[in-house]
Amino acid sequence: MADTFYFSRDTKVYLTPAGSTTVGWEIPVLDGFSFSQATNTSEVTLNEMADANEKSRRARQMFTDSFAPAEWSFSTYMRPFGAVPAAGASNWEPSASITGNPQHAVEEALWAYFVGATTFTLGNGSSASAWVGPTLDGSNVSAPITNGAATMDVNFTASERASLSEFDLYFEMGGAGSGTKLTYKISNCAASTASIDFDIDGIATINWSGFGKLLEELSTPAVSITNKITEGSTETGNFIRNRLTTLAMTNGEGGDYNASYDLTLTGGNITFENNLTYLAPETLGVVNQPLGNVTGTRSVSGNFTCYLNNDTGKSAELFDDISADLTTITNNFDLNFKIGGNNTPSVEIDCTKCHLEVPTHSTEDIISLDVNFHALPASIDPGNTAAHYEAEIKYKGNDLS
Repeated sequence: MADTFYFSRDTKVYLTPAGSTTVGWEIPVLDGFSFSQATNTSEVTLNEMADANEKSRRARQMFTDSFAPAEWSFSTYMRPFGAVPAAGASNWEPSASITGNPQHAVEEALWAYFVGATTFTLGNGSSASAWVGPTLDGSNVSAPITNGAATMDVNFTASERASLSEFDLYFEMGGAGSGTKLTYKISNCAASTASIDFDIDGIATINWSGFGKLLEELSTPAVSITNKITEGSTETGNFIRNRLTTLAMTNGEGGDYNASYDLTLTGGNITFENNLTYLAPETLGVVNQPLGNVTGTRSVSGNFTCYLNNDTGKSAELFDDISADLTTITNNFDLNFKIGGNNTPSVEIDCTKCHLEVPTHSTEDIISLDVNFHALPASIDPGNTAAHYEAEIKYKGNDLS
């Protein structure tokens, strides 16, 4: 019998709400994805002196206590687009009665779960919003994702939760390179980290990682999803070029700082972190499984690089102003990143209150500065206003035909 090999390039990844296959989203991923699950074990050993025959037992025993949370990671491109309202199972807006072309993104489902969405619809024929915001503490919170005609807005107002809603991930392997499909499912997943890289020579990318409850091989090789959303995933005009990225930096601190700084970037990163952990019981005599996720401190941080420039309002002045400030405990800068610039498609990330560390010099052919920043909310209790949180994300894409 001939061996069957599976090539990573043939793999398809799908996301569905936990326990449901009524609707799912195809998530085009880059090379380098991974998933795994380990076990937590205990070791029992003997440690005794010699007996009358100068023998000493040295055996050991191993016991499986529990499954560790399954771990997964993959990268996706940032791909916004204006969806086509149509009666089709593969469309984000499956109702032709919706007006206009609501903005969506191929990776939107991941963002929705990352920022705290709990329920959603596929469009009801009267609303341009595909996601419905959660209800917390008896009051409606702004929808974590708003699909407008001009932009798709992602905010963190719904992320003040002790645990995040969970989803299932399917890794379907096989295709042109192999005759038999093989599918692995990670159930009850939650997204812990979303890291956006805008390397100067690359395409805007998000590195996703998180955890799940259980990794298993499905008995049926192909994923069966009633409404499989693939809109925008085969388009070639919704990729974002990092080289066009700009940074608008203004000072909210006052004092001896400039009102704004004019910096031209050479690269950067923004990392969003939910700091999730998965709890598991510790009952003796059984192999325990993880119960579910618990959120930790929400964190938004990153860095950007630029050449050292001594002109007015440039990077050398920024370094001098920050390093000379010995009285400000938390400085305050508004960083507005436009990945892809003022073009379409693009993604705007606005961090209205950032604490900047003292920049560090990088001694290469051309001296550059590396600036680390920490995006902070307006207060320790931001409330229900999107602008009071660490960041707002706005996707803008071209309408699909």
